[in-house]
Amino acid sequence: MFQEITYYMIFGIPFIVYLGIITILMFMATATLAVLKRKGKIKYSIQLHYRLAYLSIFLGVIHSILGISIYI
Repeated sequence: MFQEITYYMIFGIPFIVYLGIITILMFMATATLAVLKRKGKIKYSIQLHYRLAYLSIFLGVIHSILGISIYI
């Protein structure tokens, strides 16, 4: 079942590739917020940083489960 989701084609590219791209972008956005906050360029609640981090980790776990399911 997971293999079907993993290899689901969207515009000729498997779903897992899109999920990986979204995951890395979320990690980069989380890190960018932290750097900009530290430099004083933006002001935001630290809760936003935590929420983005939790979402990034969740997407990373889903991405890794789908990736491992290819070989099971």
